[in-house]
Amino acid sequence: MATTAELPLAKRDYFSDHSLLVDPYAYFEALRAEGPVHRAPNGVIFVTGFQECVDVLRDNDNFSSFQTQLGPMTPLPFVPEGEDISEQIAAAREPHAMSELMVGYDGEQHANARSLLNRLFVPSRLRANEEYMWNFAGELVDDAVTHGGCELISEIATPYVTLVIADLLGVPEEDREAFRKVIDEGPPPGSLDMGEQPRESQVLMFMAQFFMRYVQERRGSPREDVLSELANANYPDGSEPDALEVVKSAMFLFAAGQDTSAKLLGNAMQRVARDKALQAQLRADPKLIAPFLEEVLRLEGSAKATFRLAKRPTRIGGMDIKPGDRIFIGIAAANRDPGRWENPEAFEIGRRRIQEHLGFGRGAHTCLGAPLARVEVRVIFQRFFEKTSDITLADEHFGPHGQVALDYEPSFIIRGLAKLNLKLTPA
Repeated sequence: MATTAELPLAKRDYFSDHSLLVDPYAYFEALRAEGPVHRAPNGVIFVTGFQECVDVLRDNDNFSSFQTQLGPMTPLPFVPEGEDISEQIAAAREPHAMSELMVGYDGEQHANARSLLNRLFVPSRLRANEEYMWNFAGELVDDAVTHGGCELISEIATPYVTLVIADLLGVPEEDREAFRKVIDEGPPPGSLDMGEQPRESQVLMFMAQFFMRYVQERRGSPREDVLSELANANYPDGSEPDALEVVKSAMFLFAAGQDTSAKLLGNAMQRVARDKALQAQLRADPKLIAPFLEEVLRLEGSAKATFRLAKRPTRIGGMDIKPGDRIFIGIAAANRDPGRWENPEAFEIGRRRIQEHLGFGRGAHTCLGAPLARVEVRVIFQRFFEKTSDITLADEHFGPHGQVALDYEPSFIIRGLAKLNLKLTPA
């Protein structure tokens, strides 16, 4: 029997092979060689074509987000029956379970949950939040420069994005450090080590007790703050949400937003630290930071994949799909599809129609926090460039012959560094 390493790339198991999780791009290209839609030996249907991914993400009639949170290898709590399993999916939901979050909702349930958070991303609120970002980023970078360097992920990226979202949501300052600590210690979404999933639930339960208190207090005695707006918001039809749904919406934004933004900062910074010509270009013209980040999102964004469950018989890219089929939407693969992007492996600032990448998804589940992520990562890059004259990788990342070694978190959803040690030369 062939060992995992001896199997052809396209035959390996994406959900258990660490080498594929750390460096997935060659694997996705091997799948693409089989066609834009490929049924893997484990039954999961991998979609790697750009247009095919967009089509699935926009098709809420035939595909459900039911398995998005835990991934397609989690067994369904029912046996699919008939030509439409929509009612089976609805019956299997646990509306009072703290672990069932907005990312897995469909239809009106998803639209209602999302409506509670839309008010957070109006331009006036983002502008007010940007002042906090600017000051806090400056403090973090000042401290790192004073020490000659930092471990970017744990010392800067995680505390920065966690406290930025805390500020946007209006989490009281006295509670923010506790939030930062518990999220920092939790496993990544889609952890390869399934034994860590209970720890993920513990993180959610820890946050839930705080948010439930916030919502109950502000429903009883509203204040002039964001949490009061959330606690007393109504759904589009005018009805009042259950307090638990407000709590879960706020928790989802808090937990999901901090992780992907922190990983985006790490993925972008390692590229700047390794490419001195690119670094000089961005230092000379800070207006290029925003388009630089868009190309990072395309070529090495934080999200490698999302998932859907087929509700009805349909087709994807010429392949017949039956109810109950598990769909892997390869965001990282679609963003390198040569059928959509010219020279897809090349890093090009100012690439034509770059904002059509799938780094923030597409359709009804497009990332709600995308405007925040773009601003917060741009701001901290500006602060790094303002306060340093050079950013480079620390010596421990260099192996024999100058080869660079980076450790990525073992997640089948997230593309992010476990750590990134930097040397910082003061401005």
